[in-house]
Amino acid sequence: MNIRSLVLVAMASLGLAACAGPTVESLRSPVPETLLSSTTVPGYSKIRYWGDDPDGINPVTVALIAAQQKASGNTSLNRSFLAVSGGGSDGAFGAGVLSGWTSTGTRPEFTVVTGISTGSLIAPFAFLGPPYDQSLKAAYTEVSGEDIYQKKSVFGIIGSESVADNTPLRQLVARYVTDQMLVEIAREHARGRRLLVGTTNLDAERPVVWDIGAIASSQMPSRKRLIQDLLVASASIPGVFPPVNIKVVADGETFDEMHVDGGTSNQAFLFPSNFSVKDVDKSSGVKRNRTLYVLRNGRVTPQYSVVKPRLAAIVGKSISSLIKTQGIGDLYRMYSNAQRDGMAFKVIWIPETFTLTEPKPFDPGYMNKLFEVGYAMGRNGIPWKTQPP
Repeated sequence: MNIRSLVLVAMASLGLAACAGPTVESLRSPVPETLLSSTTVPGYSKIRYWGDDPDGINPVTVALIAAQQKASGNTSLNRSFLAVSGGGSDGAFGAGVLSGWTSTGTRPEFTVVTGISTGSLIAPFAFLGPPYDQSLKAAYTEVSGEDIYQKKSVFGIIGSESVADNTPLRQLVARYVTDQMLVEIAREHARGRRLLVGTTNLDAERPVVWDIGAIASSQMPSRKRLIQDLLVASASIPGVFPPVNIKVVADGETFDEMHVDGGTSNQAFLFPSNFSVKDVDKSSGVKRNRTLYVLRNGRVTPQYSVVKPRLAAIVGKSISSLIKTQGIGDLYRMYSNAQRDGMAFKVIWIPETFTLTEPKPFDPGYMNKLFEVGYAMGRNGIPWKTQPP
């Protein structure tokens, strides 16, 4: 049994939810379609953009980053980017790779770090670097399913948004996303570095990219809670965990946006596909050397297993295959963009030699073994692939 088992429970519960009539729905005030692109989070400015819109990274944004980098002396011609994918408990692999990489003394400071789903939980640690390796390791080796979710009773599921309560996950995120972490994220943001997390606006069916550093740098009292909400939202598998509703304003009215797992849109991302860093070089007259590192917290090769002629088994294997295929497609998209922009591309994924299966969602034994595999790969010299599988 693994995370897809929870998804199956969610699907099985659809009939019960349909019989219950409107409950949670009546509490929503969704954004009208005509106002989707004009909403803002009250008190914040320029903290997000559509992940499929190249105009989200406009010349003003690029100029601001360049000015911050120059003012802080961060003017190296070499830039490293890191994209951390989704993968649930398989995030232990990426956590291990980063920790092992640190031990070699060759791990770079990443100019941009992006995260989706479990990758969004890893991203702040990766962004702040080696001093946070111990916290990152603990987050993936000292937790179990009880630290992530609580199953609801059948009666609790009826009319509900999900089959599980994510209160434990919220508490876990709150334990690590502290005031001190926000201070350090804001400091690095001021140096022209960026920490980006992806969610999916479910009403709009569009990816949303959140600038965590911009939020941390604001003076809003709600900034810590908003960042915690976004990390939880990015990891909220639809139907398994409840979505996170973000209050927004548009045309003088208050609405709520429903945000769920960023993996619903992408398994990994860097920039919108139509945004080219080559164009940035042309406009600035400065040619930089860029490397994109991708941590794929999952497998990319087919895994044979006999599927029983039962609904749960068929749907479960299909979901697993779909997620894997989507992840591979994202790797090809990022690779193609990197080739277009003259950016070096390096990717790593869970090796075929790791054959252990997870007996239950977020099993500690499984995550510890996977962390060890990732750590060994990082410590011994990461066998990066230079193109997708």
